[in-house]
Amino acid sequence: MTPDQLFVRRYRDLAAYNAWANRRLYAAVGRLDDGQYRADRGAFFGSVHGTLNHLLVGDRLWMRRITGTGDEPARLDTILFRTLPELAEARTAEDARISAHMDGLDAATLAAELYYANVAGARFVQPLASVLDHFFNHQTHHRGQLHCLVSGFLGNEGAPSLDLIAFQRESGLARPG
Repeated sequence: MTPDQLFVRRYRDLAAYNAWANRRLYAAVGRLDDGQYRADRGAFFGSVHGTLNHLLVGDRLWMRRITGTGDEPARLDTILFRTLPELAEARTAEDARISAHMDGLDAATLAAELYYANVAGARFVQPLASVLDHFFNHQTHHRGQLHCLVSGFLGNEGAPSLDLIAFQRESGLARPG
């Protein structure tokens, strides 16, 4: 594989990991009762419900900046969906959108500069690859918060492994030597 092919594959793999981790996390969240799901546990976005909504808000904001299409929530704490089933359906659709977009990228596009404004209106420019590094890291950051919240309710055995290496082994990106 050429360096350019590896560069492009990285973001396709991260999109696949993102969808895999979200499926696993949503399955665990589905075992919470409504009180647990909505309880303000002191996380940055309060509850499991608030944090799941924030993850979708962030993805939609960044995908809008990257693609020029899609929703553009006005606030980072916007509650896009009131119920877990609605949120799960939207999450699955957004993960498919992210994967489809990553599948269409090439090395030149990844190296190109992206001009965007944040929610406060400040303007920035940086290479798309750098933006995508943040995009996928942001998701991992908040999934870690969610994992902690779920573990608090269901115990460690109730919270799934979200380790990247577990995904890589399960998907065949890593194999026994």
